[in-house]
Amino acid sequence: MKVTFENPDKVNGLMTLTVEEADYTEKVEKQLKDYRKRANIPGFRPGQVPMGMVRRQYGNAVKVDVINNLLGEEIYKYVRENKVQMLGEPMPSEQQVQVDLEKPAPYTFVFDIAVAPEFKIEITKKDTVDFYNITVDDKIIDRQIDMYASRSGHYDKVEEYQANDMLKGDMRELDAEGNTKEGGISVEAAIMMPEYIKVEEQKALFQGAKLGDVITFNPKKAYPEGSAEIQGMLKVSREEAENITADFSYQITEISRYVKAEVNQALFDQVYGEGNIADEKAFRERIAQDLKAQFVTDSDFRFLQDLRKYCENKVGKLTYPDATLKRVMLNNNKDKGADFVEKNYEKSIKELTWHLIKEQLVAANNVKIEDADIKEAAKEAARAQFAQYGMNNVPDEYLENYAADMLKKKEYVDNLVDRSIDRKLTEALKKIVKLNEKEISLDDFNKLFEA
Repeated sequence: MKVTFENPDKVNGLMTLTVEEADYTEKVEKQLKDYRKRANIPGFRPGQVPMGMVRRQYGNAVKVDVINNLLGEEIYKYVRENKVQMLGEPMPSEQQVQVDLEKPAPYTFVFDIAVAPEFKIEITKKDTVDFYNITVDDKIIDRQIDMYASRSGHYDKVEEYQANDMLKGDMRELDAEGNTKEGGISVEAAIMMPEYIKVEEQKALFQGAKLGDVITFNPKKAYPEGSAEIQGMLKVSREEAENITADFSYQITEISRYVKAEVNQALFDQVYGEGNIADEKAFRERIAQDLKAQFVTDSDFRFLQDLRKYCENKVGKLTYPDATLKRVMLNNNKDKGADFVEKNYEKSIKELTWHLIKEQLVAANNVKIEDADIKEAAKEAARAQFAQYGMNNVPDEYLENYAADMLKKKEYVDNLVDRSIDRKLTEALKKIVKLNEKEISLDDFNKLFEA
């Protein structure tokens, strides 16, 4: 097969492939023989169907299939051997003339190839990038302790309502005179948290309420746009909830108040395992240690973002084969249409530019990802997920099992590979660039992401 490639402006490639009869004949014949062995045609024993009949019935379809596969193989072979950095998939060119495969070869096929722009990005000790060291102060430690105490708290039964208490009571629909409506809606042990009532006037009806009190309120006024809240409270259908306008009585039978756990040995044991923390001083020191480790990960994430911006500015605006790339993008998003492509094209190009930059940085710094890196990334993700629920002492075997489950799902693996690359690339580049280190509070650090 003859293959030619034109790339005059370096980004818009035109590949022409000329298919001769010798390129496909043997493969077509082999497939037809395989069809003959499997063909189930009435009147013929398996494998005894006349070859002429097989060729008439399947010949053209097999020929088309073989030639399509050959074209794909030759395109990617040429791209690989000639180090053409193709973006997306090849697209049939507008210069393509109609090919009649029922006529004898040769057949000529023309494809548009989107080629990555040529540029060079180097990071050296002359480059300076900001690096934020997040300060672990008493305020942050107190906040973390408060979170642990909140997660480990419990409900106490109390006599008088305060904001955020949970109520349990009996609800009765009232008639126009304020009496219990005969045959009306009645709910036993209905649970309410008045703090979430939308209208202050209705919320105020519960202030200072005591066990046994009867409160008259209007669910529709309390939740003017919340049929879901009314539906759940009154155990009615959505349609019924939307049509309820009556007042209801609510006799309080129970008031529960959430109380945070005390900062004592029981909390230390729950967070870090029995006997690992002896007193509050050690508890605070361990929290500070954990936060510092967590903040290094956060600082590294920000560093890579700042490095990306630095590199993008250093590279400048690149020229892309826009028309071909938009066709590729449209082909990959047929259900979303041309408007979607136009609206999202610039964002896609920005991501593509960073991808190309990162490829060069990864190659230049010899960053390689092993199975062990992906597994460790899975364990880190599992560890972080457990930590969100205050579970900081999860046995390693549980992390191993959780990570193993993640690695069975392709969507997780792709993400873990990206995270592993980012982590190792960050480690490498932090040793090369000059770090403009800045001390910063957690609150101010978080504000950086609002800009």
